[in-house]
Amino acid sequence: MLRTNEDRLVMMSVQGKVANPGGPRSHNIDAEGRPFLLPGTGGIVYNVKVGDPAFGWEADHLEPGVSTLLDEKNRFDRPNAGYVFYACVGNEAVIRSGDAKGAKGVVTGHHGGAEHVMIDFPDPVLEKLNLDDKILIKGYGQGLRLLDFPEIAIYNLDPGLLQKMGIKKKAKKLLVPVTARIPAQLMGSGTGSTAMGAGDYDIMTTDKKFIKKYGIDNLRFGDFVALMDHDNLYGRSFRKGAVTIGIVIHGDCRYAGHGPGVTTLLSASQPIIEPVIDRNANIARILRIGRFRRRQR
Repeated sequence: MLRTNEDRLVMMSVQGKVANPGGPRSHNIDAEGRPFLLPGTGGIVYNVKVGDPAFGWEADHLEPGVSTLLDEKNRFDRPNAGYVFYACVGNEAVIRSGDAKGAKGVVTGHHGGAEHVMIDFPDPVLEKLNLDDKILIKGYGQGLRLLDFPEIAIYNLDPGLLQKMGIKKKAKKLLVPVTARIPAQLMGSGTGSTAMGAGDYDIMTTDKKFIKKYGIDNLRFGDFVALMDHDNLYGRSFRKGAVTIGIVIHGDCRYAGHGPGVTTLLSASQPIIEPVIDRNANIARILRIGRFRRRQR
């Protein structure tokens, strides 16, 4: 059991609704100069869940499960920013209106730019959910700290999920299971941002041979990954020896400088986080949700 300050954290409600899918008005251009016209972010995605591949879909910036927000017209204002900030990965979400009222889901990430919070719900709930239904999240996790590792920053992570990730202490290091180690030079869109308590930043995937070499083309939604030599303490930046642990929250992208998005969870500027490769390091497997949810009878 990791010693934390969980007993000092504040649990606060935030409430949103399903985000309407945004549609392109014309073709976009990919990193090779080719036009494309594909589905993107938002909505209720019925057939793609955490645990599924982050690559190979006929889509761009695809968000698995249910994409939510508070205010579509003012998504960068304080109320919507609060909705994104307080909603931590692993938090409980409850539908408060409509035919699916009372059904529960799990927050799986938040997407910068779109300012969306993604939530996983069981299939029977998706069939009843409407775009204007109210969804309440018990926001819990911001301010979380490891008492034995004060040098490590934690963002956007439910304390209960932290304890289930299989993290172990070894001497003065923290061993964290991940599905992949991401080389620093692949981190693109979002690098330089200081918004670690919201959004994500992208693994660049233009060089297909390079990402295949590191097994990045096998990433799944919900995978925990290690961003090598990346410091997320006070801004997303390169720092030799630093390690950041994140979770894959949206799919591959065709724009230059983009790719699967990663929400920040843990980070240290010193080499005290040691990633351990484990193909089961995925929120869907750990919490039995998404593609690994037990079928409801």
